[in-house]
Parts: sequence; structure tokens; C-alpha cells
Amino acid sequence: MNSPAITRPSQSRSFSTVFLIEMWERFGYYGMASLLVLFMIEKLGFTDSNANLTWGAFSAMVYASPSIGGWIGDRVLGARRTMIFGALVLCVGYLMLALPDERLSYLYLSLGAIVVGNGLFKANAANLVRRIYEGDETRLDSAFTIYYMAVNIGSTVSILATPWIKDHWGWHAAFAVCCAGMLVAVVNYFLMFRTLSHIGSAPDEAPIRWRRVAAIALGGLALASATMFILQHKALAVACVYGAGITILAIFAYMLVKCDRSERSGLTAALILTLQVILFFVFYQQMSTSLTLFALRNVDPRFVVFGQTLFSWSAGQFQALNPIWIMVLSPILATLYTRLARRGSDASVALKYAIGFAVVAAGFFIYALSGRYAVDGRVSSWFMVAGYGLYSLGELLVSGLGLAMIARFVPARMGGFMMGAYFVAVGVSQYLGSVVANFAQMPGGDLDPVVSLPLYTRLFGGLGWVAAGGAVVAVGLLPVMRRLARGHGGG
Repeated sequence: MNSPAITRPSQSRSFSTVFLIEMWERFGYYGMASLLVLFMIEKLGFTDSNANLTWGAFSAMVYASPSIGGWIGDRVLGARRTMIFGALVLCVGYLMLALPDERLSYLYLSLGAIVVGNGLFKANAANLVRRIYEGDETRLDSAFTIYYMAVNIGSTVSILATPWIKDHWGWHAAFAVCCAGMLVAVVNYFLMFRTLSHIGSAPDEAPIRWRRVAAIALGGLALASATMFILQHKALAVACVYGAGITILAIFAYMLVKCDRSERSGLTAALILTLQVILFFVFYQQMSTSLTLFALRNVDPRFVVFGQTLFSWSAGQFQALNPIWIMVLSPILATLYTRLARRGSDASVALKYAIGFAVVAAGFFIYALSGRYAVDGRVSSWFMVAGYGLYSLGELLVSGLGLAMIARFVPARMGGFMMGAYFVAVGVSQYLGSVVANFAQMPGGDLDPVVSLPLYTRLFGGLGWVAAGGAVVAVGLLPVMRRLARGHGGG
């Protein structure tokens, strides 16, 4: 008698599980991110420069650490296990921020725990999505665009909620909500575990080796301690960032030398597109730094229509415009990608990157032009809505397809590690973005909006021209990218 066939969950059910886990993880992260620079300036007395660079160094390590987590998921623990261990460590990091201890060393140690947790979580969650749709190229861009929407559902709710909670119950209560979001992600995973039981890397199918788990735990403690030390020594942070940039180039060079000839075109294309992503994230970093401080000092918090105030936002809540626009635009783009793919006329990733830089440039030009319509140094909040709309469309076209680009051009056997390497590149640009944000730092003690307004509008205008230059370069590279895509056999 034949044994009954094992029915595996559909791609959609497996994807939904990772989607929900990622949504709640991002709820925790972006709730913290919307507050941290303001917390350092308003509560701990940091200068603009110190807060921006501390955030830049921290976010660089947050994005760089998945390179290690991706390797652990591929080779040591398995993608599923590594992801959930990372979620548990993130719970600890947010819990530490929720405790009323305002010593700088304690703050830096808390951030170190978040770096470790994110490193274990981020690359492996993305790699699970890639494995769910492995071999289904026509749905890959669409899947990663919807996956990117998960990020923005979680971040929208938390960015709107945590500044409001901070205003009513204090900073540490707001950080506690971030911890609660992470706990929901962990519970969600265990409730829906069976939908991912057939998805993962090779070590997921083997018994847990507890000695390896112990070694990784010790490594995590060492990384958290190193993060704490680096954040207290900015010169060392700069050296680490530039060292990471050199490492990324070395990784790609090594892979290009060691890979099969048939894989070389895809890896070269991935390198070119990764360099463009580095430029994009310089703009992305402004959301947590210069754009938030611009909202604090130079944006009218009221949303006014025909002389009537609809509602008001605090400075941190303006960051929610980004994920709100992402949620509006993601389904439209995902549907468009799927329809174009069915007709055989899908635009290449390289062309989408070029268009992305053009609309990012337009967004920053809107921020720059808003100063011409300021009243007593403050501009209408609707300029932020329009600027974030264009900026967010550009983000979907560049950052939203970054993971899909790695999934498409990089061989599966290198998937987790190369996704980690991609996040290191993003980390480098996050720090560079915080350096750029300091071109608009306020003179010590001067909070006059008339003084700060031209500082920010000049910065945003300059960023607009840099993004326009990025678009021109991306268009110039299109013929090269088409040849590489043909050599790889992809679109």
C-alpha cells in the first residue's frame, strides 16, 4: 500500500509567515529608530554632530552584522534557527533600552545587543524568501516588493505610536513597546512554524549542535562588547566603516576569481548594482538624521487644509510618511512587475535603479524649495508629504529591489553570505549618510528656526544634485548591465 504523499504548504502560506515575522521585527526596530537621535539630543544632551555620528556608526554595524549572520545561517545553525535566535536577542536589546538607566555605557551596550540580534535575523529572513521562490524568476521581484511592504507596515505603526507614547508616558515606555513588538514576532514564528518546515538551509535539517550554539553566543557577547567600545571611540568607528568597505570589495573580488565562468557575469552585475545601493543609502540615512531634525526645527507640525488643522505630528512621527507611501506604492509596483513579466517586457533592475535615483533627486529638490515658502522659519508639513512620496518611490525602485538583485544574480550556494555582504555595503553608506547630515548641524545652543532653515535647504539641494548625478551614471551603465544580464542568462 502506498504511503500518503506529504502535502507541503503553498508558497503563499510560507511567504505569509516570513512576512508577518518581518513586519513585527521592523515594528520594533523602526520604533526605536524614530526615537534614538531625538533621545540622544533631547534627553542625554548630545550635540547634533555627536548624535548623528553615533546613529551612523550604530546603523552601519546594524547593517554590517548580517554578513556574519548570513554565514551562520548558511553553514552552522540554519537559516530558520538563526533567524529566531536573532529575534530573541533583539527582544533583550529593546528591553534594555526600556529600563531607566541613562548611563552612556549602558546605552551603548543596549545598542550592541541590537546589532547582534539584527545580524542573526536580517539576512536569514530575506534568504528564506529567496528560497521560497527559488526557481520562480517571474515572481521574485514581486515577492520582494511585497516583502518590503512588510517592513513598512510594521514601521508605520511603530513610528506613529512610539513618539506619541513617549510624549505621554516617557522615553522608556516607548522603547518597551518596541520590545513587545519583537515578542509578538517570536510568538508568531512558533505558531506558524510548520509552514516553513521545508524551507531553510542544509543545517536546518540536522540536529542542533549545542557546542556551536555556545560558540555563537560567546561570539555575540564579544560583538556586543566591541560595539559598545566602538561607539565610544568615533575614530575607531570611522576606521571600521572604511575597513568594511574594503572588505566588501575584497569579497566580491574573491568570489569573481573563485566562481565558475558562467557565474561571473551575474556577480559583476551584482557588484555594480551594490555600489549604486551604497549611494542610495546615503540619502536614506537622512530620514533618521537631517530630515528628522528639519521636522523638529523647521516644519510646521500641523496638517492644515483650507485653514483648518486636521491633526498635528511630533518630529519623530514625520518618518512615518516613508512607510505610508511605501505601502501605497508597493502593491502598484508589484502588480506592474508581474504584468510586465507575463508580457515578456519587464524592465531590468538596472533601469529601475536609474529611475529610482531620478525620483529621489526630485524629492530632495522639493525639500530644498520648501524654504522659499517658509513663514518665520517653518515650512508647511505638506512639503514633507510630497518629498517623502518621491523619495519613497525611489526607495522601492532601488532598495526595495536590492535583495531581489542579489537573489537574481548571485548563485544560490552563496545566497546567505552575499546577502550579508550586501548589508555590509548598506552599513558603510549609512555612516557616510550621517557624515553628510552633519553639513547641516546647528551652531551650539542656537535653536532659531530662521538660522537653521538655510542650513537644511542647502543640504537638501546638494543631495538632489548628487542623486541626479547618480541617475545619469545609472543610465550610462545600462548597456553594460544589459550585456552582463545576457551573460548571466537573466533579465
